[in-house]
Amino acid sequence: METFNDIKLSKQITKSLSELGFVKPTPIQAKTIPLLMDSNNDLIGSAQTGTGKTAAFGIPSIHLTDLSDSRTQTLILCPTRELCMQVTSDIKTYSKYVDNLGVVPIYGGASMEVQIRAIKKRSQIVVGTPGRTKDLLKRKKLFIDRVERVILDEADEMLSMGFKDDLDFILSKISTDNQKLFFSATMPKKLSSIVKQYMNNPVTVAVDPVNTASTNVKHIVHMVQARDRYEVVKRIADINPTIYGIVFCRTRRETKDIASKLVYDGYNADALHGDLSQSQRDDVMRKFRKGQLQLLVATDVASRGLDVNDLSHIINFNLPDDPEVYTHRSGRTGRAGRKGISIAIVHSRETRKVRDIEKLSGVRFEKKLVPTGEDICKKQLFSLIEKIKSVQVDNEKIEPFLDTINEKLEGLSREQLIKQFVSAEFNRFVSYYKNARDININSKDSRDGGGRKNRSNRDRSRNSRDKSRNNKDRSSRVKFSRFHINVGSKNNVNPVKLIGLINDNLKSKNMEIGKIEIMKGFSFFEIDEKFSKSLAGALNGKNFNGTIVKIEGSRPAPANRKDRTRKDSYKKSKSSNRPKNRLKRSMDNRKFRKKKN
Repeated sequence: METFNDIKLSKQITKSLSELGFVKPTPIQAKTIPLLMDSNNDLIGSAQTGTGKTAAFGIPSIHLTDLSDSRTQTLILCPTRELCMQVTSDIKTYSKYVDNLGVVPIYGGASMEVQIRAIKKRSQIVVGTPGRTKDLLKRKKLFIDRVERVILDEADEMLSMGFKDDLDFILSKISTDNQKLFFSATMPKKLSSIVKQYMNNPVTVAVDPVNTASTNVKHIVHMVQARDRYEVVKRIADINPTIYGIVFCRTRRETKDIASKLVYDGYNADALHGDLSQSQRDDVMRKFRKGQLQLLVATDVASRGLDVNDLSHIINFNLPDDPEVYTHRSGRTGRAGRKGISIAIVHSRETRKVRDIEKLSGVRFEKKLVPTGEDICKKQLFSLIEKIKSVQVDNEKIEPFLDTINEKLEGLSREQLIKQFVSAEFNRFVSYYKNARDININSKDSRDGGGRKNRSNRDRSRNSRDKSRNNKDRSSRVKFSRFHINVGSKNNVNPVKLIGLINDNLKSKNMEIGKIEIMKGFSFFEIDEKFSKSLAGALNGKNFNGTIVKIEGSRPAPANRKDRTRKDSYKKSKSSNRPKNRLKRSMDNRKFRKKKN
């Protein structure tokens, strides 16, 4: 099959595919579609993420539907509601000009009554998650006795997520003579039992060697201590100003934590995890698909159904326990002929995981050092220059202000002017990274696995502790003054930007800056009291993100202060009730002993 026109599809489907720019089918589509159109054989389709599996089973399902019969004829099962919605959207797009075709998604987190009404109206193709499908079958609201084909999309993921019992219940309600199609990015051994139980001499279609990673993806390893993983994520984002990628975490809690830190530090990021409501998940995915977010922090399960072709980076905050999952993660970049980068952040005890992935997937990791502060500053500087150079100037809008601008900038040479404009944006990176430490693990030192350390390592560690102690002593000798500023998180301020604002306007890089507290509409910060007199004059009246800055002195910052928070107050008030609770428990124990006696 050279093109889609070679298949005898209906004119309505052909028209839709033509509008989508579908001319030549992908390998999985070329092998699967003719087979499904001409036979009723069971089929196992194995292809990596992004190769067009949805069209491979979706297009034949549309073509083979009897439009005169409104009952369910094709049942497609997906592991997550995101994937369920994505598959539904794709099938509706392919069938844009097909009249009287009902494509109904059924999944948890949405109104069951709305879904039931849609099923009753017209539901030739139902796309559902195992849990909601099982519920509707038990309630006798979904009938699959006339189903001609059952499709499991991401079959391996459904098994790994614990849907085996649900799948058994659903498949037991379907007659044995219909067609069963299992599609998956990976084909683990777990799948063999369900294949033997429910499929009849299936045909296997594999367009790539199973579990082989995409050749368009470059695989990189950064070796650091576990505590430095978050710092690595920030440096990757800073060295790649146009980054557009996913940070994969192992747990929901870790996902929330990393996303919160990134947002707090001023990065354009958000989280996707199982604790979000459906509307929240839809909002996050919509913003990410539109490119309004640069970094999405997600778990493997939550990211299913997120179909984006332009990802530049995949960052593995933690390597998955199953090497096959890494293949699936990295396959989300390097799509549609583009190049992609998959980065694994590991420590010395995870080298075995790296080797397992290399052995299973046939990839070769390139060990690279984490970018230094100097590397990042250079990259950001040149990126800023390119950005300024490529800005489109609207002469009509700028002309009325030129006289005033020239008057304000009078006396500055061309060289001084360039320095001023570049520094306005660039100084915050210099301020943050000027004393950035090297967080890479020395590969030679890490071979001992941390069990034996030579003398030079001990000396280096001792020197580091001495240096840290000296810094603390010097910091404790500095007297800080505390200030209030009228910008906070709603003004897109973060510690780095606040430090940059202070340094830029005081034109000093030698002052000590103490504690910084960012609130929603305002912030507190501490600086060396030597600079407190000049601070108000330097900052008051400045424009920060459209807000006129106002600085006010706050109460002095006491040494070794322990701040009281609402949480502390809550704990104190809660602890005041403890004697009563103990008394109540002791009385209950006496009653219990009396009954026992």
